[in-house]
Amino acid sequence: MRILLSNDDGIASSGLETLRRALSREHEVWVAAPEIERSGMSHSITLRDPVRFREVGERVYACSGTPADCVLYSLLGALPEKFDIVVSGINRGPNLGTDIIFSGTAAAARQGALSGVPAVAVSVAPMRPPFPFEAAAEFVRVNLDLFLRLWARDHFININVPNPSREQPYKVLFTHPSKRIYDDTIAAMKGPRGENFYFLAGDTVHAEDEPGSDWAAVNSGNISVSPVFLHPMNHQESELYRSARFEVPDHEQFT
Repeated sequence: MRILLSNDDGIASSGLETLRRALSREHEVWVAAPEIERSGMSHSITLRDPVRFREVGERVYACSGTPADCVLYSLLGALPEKFDIVVSGINRGPNLGTDIIFSGTAAAARQGALSGVPAVAVSVAPMRPPFPFEAAAEFVRVNLDLFLRLWARDHFININVPNPSREQPYKVLFTHPSKRIYDDTIAAMKGPRGENFYFLAGDTVHAEDEPGSDWAAVNSGNISVSPVFLHPMNHQESELYRSARFEVPDHEQFT
């Protein structure tokens, strides 16, 4: 199998290298990852500037663009091969629920799916060491064929792996994305010329304890596997909008 790896933690990430080594035992692995950390880039892409691919190892490329750029440009021909699957990660820290909106790791997988290639995003739940990179990489390795059978063009697969427990072996749970709310704040400081600088701060997360959610699975020590759909729709809200009576401006005013 020919695999394209990417991430948002950057080309030097330990999670990426652990995944590359594990998958290279049985497959042809190519890497296109950001040359610097690009966490929180979501699905931004580069439109007005060139994107540089710099070869830094055998089939390993550092890209000047975003995680989505890495995958998009690779699949459009920046790399000379066609790929059977895109795997993004291993992310340092979870990508659960609404994290997926901001995540460059998720965006790289989403771009693969949008381009018609099966795609998986994989993250480890801990925010601080030790990170279970080996366990996450092995989970991906032994389930690659299953991911290909499960995948369809309307989604990518999002995986979150907690630290292993000696008391409780992993279970793998099919989940849905949870709702997670951050207590965001900003920290302000003055620059040497009186400029105002602001840093995003605050890391407390409130998650709804929903049965069957990705957060509930990881919080109970289990591996979460979620299909994340490319075109989400809330059917209840759709009916509300269809029945709404919108005011229309007088056409003659604007012609």
